[in-house]
Amino acid sequence: MSDDPASSAARPIAADPGIGALRHRRDLQSLAYLLAQPLLALWQWRHGFSLPLYALMLYLAIAVSVIHHNHAHLPLWRGRWRNRGTDLLITVLQGHPTFVFHPAHNRNHHRHRHGPGDVARTWRFGDHNHALGWLLHPLQAIAVIYPFLFDWLRGVRRRAPGAYRWYLLQYTAWLGSWALLLAIDPGKALALVILPQLLGLHWLLSANYLQHAHADDAARFGYARNFEGWLNPLLFNIGLHTAHHEHGRAHWSELPRLHYRYRPLIDPRLLEASFAGYAWRVFVLGPFLPHYRSRSLRPADTCAAVDGPVTTSKDC
Repeated sequence: MSDDPASSAARPIAADPGIGALRHRRDLQSLAYLLAQPLLALWQWRHGFSLPLYALMLYLAIAVSVIHHNHAHLPLWRGRWRNRGTDLLITVLQGHPTFVFHPAHNRNHHRHRHGPGDVARTWRFGDHNHALGWLLHPLQAIAVIYPFLFDWLRGVRRRAPGAYRWYLLQYTAWLGSWALLLAIDPGKALALVILPQLLGLHWLLSANYLQHAHADDAARFGYARNFEGWLNPLLFNIGLHTAHHEHGRAHWSELPRLHYRYRPLIDPRLLEASFAGYAWRVFVLGPFLPHYRSRSLRPADTCAAVDGPVTTSKDC
């Protein structure tokens, strides 16, 4: 057997037998999170605000965004209708339609790996890596993703009217749930449902900045930052990003094994021992102590920030 790390990383992984219709037994954790989030909101809606429960609910709001991401890559269930039901459930819990992952993430971000063709690449808005960039990136990304998404939806409406109606149903489920809860109690709806969902959505989009800002999209394994600490067991190995890009259909539970196959090929500057340590060093200390500031790994003569998607370096 070859000792080459790249060859080793490319070997297939044995499938998990799952449990019944559930594709992978580790997704019992995903289902527990999806159940706990609305139950915590319901308990506080009926019995009053609890700071510990609300803090747990905010964590689960972030976790739901990761489950949303994972389900878009590898659906939780064997069987179309179970997955469609889960699509609607996640749509309501996330506060955004699940189908958007397909054009904006799977077909765009994973295809172009944060390169010039990636419509929401971080360096499109300036090749920087600091706290303000992290906070603003979701707003900047939405401004370019939604025109891209609407163009894609117009094509779907012409080519596949049934799929288009399914996507509209997801928008109806999301906006209808907001309208119903706001009609019942606007204050509770905002505090217990909408604000946690917005936090989850911010994390979902800002994770792109954490994982790619100042990385080198032109390097074969240099396009993503990886976080190896305690965040991963809590959030479905979301920090092991190179392995995920290289194996988009691999179940999240397999990412640690894949990560350590790729690890020798990744620039050490893109390997972080923990997310908390990285955020403290780059976002808190960096503005005051130049030694801790992030520095771009992108070559100086590559594309600068541009207004739209490009396909080759000469288009920049």
